[in-house]
Parts: sequence; C-alpha cells; structure tokens
Amino acid sequence: MKNLKRYRFFFILLLGLLLIAFMNQAIAITTVQLTGKSILDMSFLLPPIFILVGLLDQWVKKETLIRYMGEKSGIYGVFFTLLLAIVAAGPLYIAFPIAVLLLKKGASVRYIVFFLGAWSTVKLPVLIYEFTSFGSKFTLIHICFGLVFYYLTGILFEKIYGKQILLKYDITKEV
Repeated sequence: MKNLKRYRFFFILLLGLLLIAFMNQAIAITTVQLTGKSILDMSFLLPPIFILVGLLDQWVKKETLIRYMGEKSGIYGVFFTLLLAIVAAGPLYIAFPIAVLLLKKGASVRYIVFFLGAWSTVKLPVLIYEFTSFGSKFTLIHICFGLVFYYLTGILFEKIYGKQILLKYDITKEV
C-alpha cells in the first residue's frame, strides 16, 4: 500500500491520460509521444550528471565548499555560485542533483537558491541568445533584476527553511 501511495501522482496523471484518450485519441497519442521523447532525453542526460555529481562528491572537500559557498563566504559565495551557473550546461532539472550535493557538503541555502535561479538565467548560451535577439539593454536589465531577485529569495528561504529541513526531504535517501 505504501508503494501505491508513493506513486499516486503517476496514477492520477495516467487516469487523466485515459480520460483524454476517450475524448480525443489524437491528443492522447501526441501526449504519449511527447512523454516518451522527454523520458528518452532524460535517460541520456541524467546518468552522466549523476556520475559527475558522484565524482564531485568525492573530489571536492567539504571544507573547501564551505569556504566558497558556506554561511560566511560573503561576496565570494555570490561570485563562485554565479561562475558555476554561467558555465552550466543542460536543462534546469540537471541542476537539482548538483544543488542537493552542494547542500549536503555545507553550502548555504541562499547560495543554493541563487545557484538554481542563476542556472536558468545566466548560462552562457542563454546570454548569447538574449544579447543577439533582444539587445544589450534588455539582457542587462533581465540579468540584474533576475540575480537580485534570486539572491533575495535565497535569503528569504534561508530564514524560513533551515538546511536540516531541506535535507530531510532528500529523495535520494528513499531510493
């Protein structure tokens, strides 16, 4: 029963898909095709990321990470986190295992939230695209407001949620 409860969201989505199939089979077929493509994409992206996260876990010492992304890292934490986000590659769901590793190694919650937000905003390919498509003024405004917002959100999360509360919900322990 516990396993069924664990997958209740999946069963709700499956029921929704069956209802859609009864109403319009073409939409249901398209939905299944898109879902299959997404699962295939993730199956090629996630294993190398998990290997990288495992290697980072072994190679990066906890003390080093605390120095650069810990509670007292100050401006170095902002710059280090920003550098990590700029050189990032891949979709946002790849950032979450990295964020969990950083949190376990002693990174501050504010830098984790800042890292996740910056990952989606200031990746080098995104910056180049924005600059060429929308111009330098838009890109600069978007980056500045985004980074300030993510940093302030990180501070808010740090005040509301402690590191131990966030690690309590680590799904890697359940698997």
